[in-house]
Amino acid sequence: MSELIESHADLASLSKEERLARMRHSAAHVLAEAMVELMPGAELGIGPPIDTGFYYDFRLPRPLTNEDLAWLEERMRQSIAGHHPFQMASITKAEAAEHWKDQPFKLDLLSELDEGNVTQCTHAHFTDLCRGGHVNDTGDIPQSFKLMSIAGAYWRGSEKNPQLQRVYGALFETAEDLAAYEEHLEEARRRDHRRIGRELELFELVDEIGPGHVVWLPAGATIRRELSRWIEDLEIEQGYLHVHTPNVAKRELYVRSGHWDHYQDAMYPIMERDGEEYVLRPMNCPSHIMVYEAAQHSYRELPIRIAELGDMHRWEKSGELTGMSRVRIMTLNDAHIFCADTDQVALEVENVLRLMEHVYGVLGLKNYSYRLSLGDPDDHEKYVDNPPMWAKGEDLLRRVLTRVGLPFTEAKGEAAFYGPKIDVQFETAAGKDETLVTVQVDFHLPNQFGLEYIGEDGARHQPIIVHRGVISTLERMVALLIEEYEGNFPLWLAPTQAVVIPIADRHVAYAEEVAAELRARRLRVTVDSRNERMQAKIRDHQLKKIPYMLVVGDREAEANAAALRVRGGENLGAIPVADILARLVTERDTRALVP
Repeated sequence: MSELIESHADLASLSKEERLARMRHSAAHVLAEAMVELMPGAELGIGPPIDTGFYYDFRLPRPLTNEDLAWLEERMRQSIAGHHPFQMASITKAEAAEHWKDQPFKLDLLSELDEGNVTQCTHAHFTDLCRGGHVNDTGDIPQSFKLMSIAGAYWRGSEKNPQLQRVYGALFETAEDLAAYEEHLEEARRRDHRRIGRELELFELVDEIGPGHVVWLPAGATIRRELSRWIEDLEIEQGYLHVHTPNVAKRELYVRSGHWDHYQDAMYPIMERDGEEYVLRPMNCPSHIMVYEAAQHSYRELPIRIAELGDMHRWEKSGELTGMSRVRIMTLNDAHIFCADTDQVALEVENVLRLMEHVYGVLGLKNYSYRLSLGDPDDHEKYVDNPPMWAKGEDLLRRVLTRVGLPFTEAKGEAAFYGPKIDVQFETAAGKDETLVTVQVDFHLPNQFGLEYIGEDGARHQPIIVHRGVISTLERMVALLIEEYEGNFPLWLAPTQAVVIPIADRHVAYAEEVAAELRARRLRVTVDSRNERMQAKIRDHQLKKIPYMLVVGDREAEANAAALRVRGGENLGAIPVADILARLVTERDTRALVP
């Protein structure tokens, strides 16, 4: 027997966040109601509220179309206009199993519940398993919602489970809020690095090579190369020693480090040869520890800063792959600093943070924040069980952040399995908060590997490791920069820095001379000698977002000059080539953010 549960809510007394959560949760139920009407054989998954609205997962007899979305949305509006009450009821688990016997995903959810009563929610003629958290009736759901998209989603997020169709909806309290959200989405689409990357021919993702495996095209490889050279030069100035270690290692290395127990599901499959098991490396730290372990070290050498632009291989779920920002093979600007004591650790972490601030300032990045990611003393499965170690590391990082004067938040349960870390959080063009790079304090791996150095007292001591990146993976950083700059890379990063445009065929020779002068100063220059009108050439190169165009004709050739045009469309008129050269070299060498 079902027992009705009072579910009336005084919506006006709730916070905006709680009100929206209830509205969005209720809208997900109304979406499922409409889907069952559209396709009576629909198998229901889950339908939670999310930050911008709601979604519901279904296994359906056929793929959904945009026409289906339009029908579902209209049917939802009819149900909302009907003011159907949401009624919660409590039934036994056995009754629920009988009720949902034809719904395998609901039965899967029931299998995880303890024996006893479960709750369901009914509105109109539709019932769903539910813990509650609804508005009073469908009329409390605002009409300011929209079904946005259809996506694939594995049941419970595992590729081992069936793939479902997920319908996303946006919902806000007012039409103005919904319009602002749609405007934000349009801005994100305009800045999407996948679209811009295709248009500027920066990278490709090729099915034959595999999802999540980036092919850097010549233009994108140029950006990658400039970033790599720059960060390596900065590291050399700060005393880092660069190494190059293999992409493949024996499985035992990651068993020894502890990564095998914690990360094996995210690793590529084992390769067996000659009785040995090898894996593609998912992180660089064990390899750098082997570099340290290869020689005996004195306290006089520490800190030792080992750096590498190291390739990592991680089997990200296919549904989580996103252009270059989430890939399976990535190159990390990685380093591991072996320190003698906590005083050295604090100084090295401080230097890393100051290097980050310098790098992000040069790149013009502003939309980021620092997060101190802590362990969870109650979770011994995810985190190493060593409370004093955690307390020491967390306190150290907290003090350094405070001393450097960087605002930060704290987040329990976001640490690495072996120690706390500082995460640099960036907000993407789509408004998603992502971790770009981390700084981690590690007392655990030195113990796992039995690392040592000879102290001033002649005895053997255990070092402490600082794991750090600065520009993240080259893939994620370039994706971020594409969106930040909207493809308008500053001169030092622009794949083509200038193009010389001859007005007529007789000016091609002079155009080549001008280009040669610029190339002699290591500027990346092309000559557009196509048989096209000059204005068409200018328009093409503006679309390619090339920083400078040098137009040359009879008068420019006679004066050893060029008419200089800036990417934004400004025509600076005829300028001596020597002056143009000085301008571009200065802009490149100072890494200026204009034009």
